Amino acid sequence: MHLTDIWKRNIEEYGPYPLLLFEGKEYTNIDCDEWSSRLARVLVERGVRSGDRVVVTMPNGPEVIWAFSAVVKAGAVVVPVLPLLQAHELRHILLDCQPKAVLTTEWLISKVKEAAEGLLSSPQLFTLDEADSPHSLFHTMKRTDGSAFSVPVGEEETAALFYTSGTTGKPKGVLLTHRNLCSNAEHAAEIAKRLPVHTKRVSLGVLPFSHAFGFTMMNVALLLGEQVVLLPYFEPKKVLEAIERYQVAHTAMVPAMFHALYHCPEADQYDTSSLIACVSGSASLPPQLAEAFERKFGCLILEGYGLSEAAPIVTATDPTKPVKRGSVGLPLPGVQVAVVDEHGNRLPPNEVGELIVSGPNVFHGYYGREEESREVLRGGWLYTGDMARIDEDGYVFIVDRKKDVIIRGGFNIYPRDIEELLMSHPDVLEAGVVGVPSPKMGEEVAAYVVVRRGAQVTEEELIEFCQKRVAKYKSPRFLKKVGYLPKNIIGKIDKKKLREWASEFIPAVQS
Repeated sequence: MHLTDIWKRNIEEYGPYPLLLFEGKEYTNIDCDEWSSRLARVLVERGVRSGDRVVVTMPNGPEVIWAFSAVVKAGAVVVPVLPLLQAHELRHILLDCQPKAVLTTEWLISKVKEAAEGLLSSPQLFTLDEADSPHSLFHTMKRTDGSAFSVPVGEEETAALFYTSGTTGKPKGVLLTHRNLCSNAEHAAEIAKRLPVHTKRVSLGVLPFSHAFGFTMMNVALLLGEQVVLLPYFEPKKVLEAIERYQVAHTAMVPAMFHALYHCPEADQYDTSSLIACVSGSASLPPQLAEAFERKFGCLILEGYGLSEAAPIVTATDPTKPVKRGSVGLPLPGVQVAVVDEHGNRLPPNEVGELIVSGPNVFHGYYGREEESREVLRGGWLYTGDMARIDEDGYVFIVDRKKDVIIRGGFNIYPRDIEELLMSHPDVLEAGVVGVPSPKMGEEVAAYVVVRRGAQVTEEELIEFCQKRVAKYKSPRFLKKVGYLPKNIIGKIDKKKLREWASEFIPAVQS
């Protein structure tokens, strides 16, 4: 299957309908398909060929969807890049993948120019805004034939190149084929069909489509014939307004978004009764927040797990089966998972080890990084680097990143366990836990917490709170209250930055 087949199926199965609702305007599925065909023709006229990389960096809006579809219709490889990246971060991607062109917006063009300045192979820079600009393709597109257009490529050819968030080093390009992405969207759609949606299927597109999670959820919406309310960025009040105005039935978000919505002071002023379910992914969702959110908004939270290397969804919570709090659900249809020890031996139920994944969604490797590809692709399995356990019913529980595990005195300590414990304290909003190098114990536990406004709890009291509930060796030796936790642009706690912060404790460890 080819990504363009998803659009064909959508139109054949559901006929013309208003697919996108954006800033008060409706865009039908036919409109979007025609605009993407126009753009595909223009790209081919500008020299884009099969296999060329084309970077797309712009916020959510109809144009980003046209752009993704147009690039694959042109037979090229789409490189989705989050628009919030800084110029030097974008420059790394441009240097790495050597794109033929960059599609962006007028308000981002100066940053893109800065990122591309001085490159030996400088990409063509285009915008899709309706503007009188030397970079804008809008008026050319408007004059171009909008009938069906597609350069044939095989399903095992690369369709997209997603860059990892770079939390453990420089971002790497994840090569995903048409088959990887199509199979993942189809199998995710099988689960999504089971949501108890009793009215028209209206979803909220607030995840950035330039992220693998958002990219696949857009494809799922097409397969299900949904209407998608698009927001360019996440703003709690805008989300609440959209849910009320358009009677949104479900959405997908990352934990930072759940946190912000739950704590939004104006939340009670909006009618969110249409909201049936919210999918959570990309990072761990604290059980306390999940339960509180469900009570407040009267909806289901369905956790899932994935990574870019798996296109990206691996597991999902099936709404027709029992929900196990703290679990990220069951493997998608066609996907296999297992937990192994450091020697690659399978572990029995409920034992913690590295999660490995096999299936049609697993990527073919990192762009230009054969050695790193071999490290994670072994014997037909993707070694995720995530520590997990699988219970006797097949439910997956993510414990932590393998590289984040703290080893103190030979004992493994999983930061997520301590973070969730700290967030169970009524005065704690967020917590981040990392290891500090120790010449005596190997590592010590350091925690940073954000407390509720006006809370009087002390750092010593929070350490004592932990010591009463877990073994003392697992409790933080160091704990500091801070105004915020460092996060990357998709809302995950930036453990690399947190470790830099924690270097302040090294003198105390060595003394």
